[in-house]
Amino acid sequence: MPDTAGKVFDLPELRNRGRVFRDRAHAGTVVAGMLEAFRGTDTLILAVPAGGVPVAAEVATRLGLPLDLAVVSKITLPWDSETGYGAVAFDGTVRLNKPLVAALGLRPEAVEDGIARTRDKVKRRVRQLRGERELSQLGHRDIILVDDGLASGFTVFTAVEAIRHLAADKIVVAVPTGHGSAAARIGAEVDALYCPNIREGISFAVADAYEHWTDVDEATVVEVMRRFQ
Repeated sequence: MPDTAGKVFDLPELRNRGRVFRDRAHAGTVVAGMLEAFRGTDTLILAVPAGGVPVAAEVATRLGLPLDLAVVSKITLPWDSETGYGAVAFDGTVRLNKPLVAALGLRPEAVEDGIARTRDKVKRRVRQLRGERELSQLGHRDIILVDDGLASGFTVFTAVEAIRHLAADKIVVAVPTGHGSAAARIGAEVDALYCPNIREGISFAVADAYEHWTDVDEATVVEVMRRFQ
């Protein structure tokens, strides 16, 4: 287990509990309460769409911080559109789960095809969600990356790598809920990770932290982001 002493912050009263948030907005309120030190700074909130956007919007609103998007998509298996073996970020950064690729026996040409398809998907989503608006400048400022939860954490890992390429001063990850092992791995790669509801166990689903859980569509993302332009 990575050494993350002093870098991973949770709320002990919420550990290993389910249904602790009413919805993503309530989760954002709880996360914002852990991030008060960033109020009034030059910090930029980056949301991972789609599910991270309602959480991040609440954080940005409560702390008076700007909000932008970090578009990342999973590279999914040819026979299972729900299971990913890597991810592609908004700047083209690719991260592969190499042990999973090897275990599944995926041929190199299949992996390359998956990467190419996902890069095209990310480009389409960037156009749909951001239009012609340029990404906010990330260089030499603090970034808080927000999603609605960490299961494997692979999309967040990939987003962190992309943000690092753009010379951010400090990278903080803030998520309402996450598996303990994923939180530890990501905590080792960033300056700090804030996750009020850390859970352990073999079976983990992000949705289990929420009383009300629905998919967030791209139209909702666009509508939320209009409030911050």
